[in-house]
Amino acid sequence: MSAITPVEMQAVAQVHAPRECLTFRIGAEDYGIDILQVQEVRSYEAPTRIAQTQPQVLGVLNLRGEIVPVIDMRLQLGLAQANFDDSTVVIVLKVGARVFGLVVDGVSDVVGLAPEQLRPVPGLGCGIAADLLLAIATVKERLLLLVDIDKLMCHPALGLKAPTR
Repeated sequence: MSAITPVEMQAVAQVHAPRECLTFRIGAEDYGIDILQVQEVRSYEAPTRIAQTQPQVLGVLNLRGEIVPVIDMRLQLGLAQANFDDSTVVIVLKVGARVFGLVVDGVSDVVGLAPEQLRPVPGLGCGIAADLLLAIATVKERLLLLVDIDKLMCHPALGLKAPTR
């Protein structure tokens, strides 16, 4: 593995990548999100659909009295929608006062990340997926794409509005 350059190290340091993240799968790829933003992981249940929302917003769930929007990460990343099966889960995230769920193909594990495992996202043009990545981590023999949940929540393609509390 080649050494990281000072410019790359500065770019990764500015990212504020998580020290521990929950890893999950979408297709054959591994992704990670900051474990501190994860409220719970639930088995998939079909949400209640709301008319005229973005296609990636599958609907809402009632989680102990809180109405939570549910987002299909496959569609959010521009991939084909998968068939939901026993390994499909909803990762419930809490960012500030906002709670929402991400539908993913399955969760893997929680991994700790050291700064030397992080690499900046290469210039990939302007695509929704590239805009949502914090960094790329190397964990053993695999690459882990770290998702910026704050950017995901605010991304205009998603159409979510700030909570009205």
